[in-house]
Amino acid sequence: MTSKSPVVLTIAGFDPSGGAGIIADVRTIVEFGCRPVAAMTSLTFQNAAGVFGATHETAKSLRAQIVPVMQEHEIAAVKVGMLPIAELVSEVATFVRENRLPAPVVDPVLRSSSGYELMESDAVEVFVRELLPHARLLTPNIPEAESLTEVEICDEQDMRRAAAKLREMGARAVLIKGGHAQQRAEGRGQKAEGREATDLLDDEGELRILRGQWIEAPPVRGTGCMLSSAIAASLAHGADLITAVNAAKKYVAAEIQNSN
Repeated sequence: MTSKSPVVLTIAGFDPSGGAGIIADVRTIVEFGCRPVAAMTSLTFQNAAGVFGATHETAKSLRAQIVPVMQEHEIAAVKVGMLPIAELVSEVATFVRENRLPAPVVDPVLRSSSGYELMESDAVEVFVRELLPHARLLTPNIPEAESLTEVEICDEQDMRRAAAKLREMGARAVLIKGGHAQQRAEGRGQKAEGREATDLLDDEGELRILRGQWIEAPPVRGTGCMLSSAIAASLAHGADLITAVNAAKKYVAAEIQNSN
């Protein structure tokens, strides 16, 4: 990273344990040779066991974080994570809509892996109406895609249907992460050996099925944060979307592998 490195802004929640959120984003952005800058939306209270609560920023305090950074740096790419309340969603959407920030890579953080709700229901409505149509890429996992579309995802065809519905809702491009499908299969007693991790990318109607080897490892926190941040950092370097997605998937796979 140098003074000439592309600047990537992460707008996300703060996880004091460092497993996810801004800390995971910053670590990833640096690994991709970009300069990270950040604006916090929420201070969460969590560790590896779960989320125990949070206190949220206001639209005014979020704006006060972002504006000075924009005045100092040309922002090459933006990653958006946890947006817990409606006023924060609207504030971010306003920045993007007014072309003051690049179209972001958006990771729709709806709930924690332990089941804690991280986005209020009225915020989800504003998210769909105001921010989703202005995102460069939406990166939901299967439960998030199901929540946003009300499409039950059991197989690859369902992933296609959910991605198509998200694009009908305004998304320019959608990457549905298929890791939860494998976890559900294991829950039904199916063995992971020889199985694939399958993601689906729908970029303005052009579909790509992205297959990778399923990695046997303990659960790794923050993989969604890492993936979306890695995509944003690759886009900041000028990569096209599929190249950025593939680079991000390779990075996250290595992080999971190294966790063993």
